Amino acid sequence: MVLVESPGIAIGGVVATLVAFVVIRWDAIRVDVARPTLWAAIAAIPVSIGFSMYLFASVPMTGILVTANTGLVLYGFEREVTTGEEESLEPGSLPNRK
Repeated sequence: MVLVESPGIAIGGVVATLVAFVVIRWDAIRVDVARPTLWAAIAAIPVSIGFSMYLFASVPMTGILVTANTGLVLYGFEREVTTGEEESLEPGSLPNRK
């Protein structure tokens, strides 16, 4: 059994994971993203993995940050696709100009 040197960080990781799940699910419902609970889990699970890597593995900090942010970035892309406006692109025209 591995004992955590800093229980505050472990508790903070659990809280951060739960907060990420709740906030992303709320946002996904608000902007009408398909499967909000799935997207909340996709975003929250890497946060918990990042905290676990910090606490239990000898991993460089950059790897921890990339892992913890992966789900948030994926959700951000999905949110952008869901809320983006469909603009027809025509050769020789600038976006947002008619």
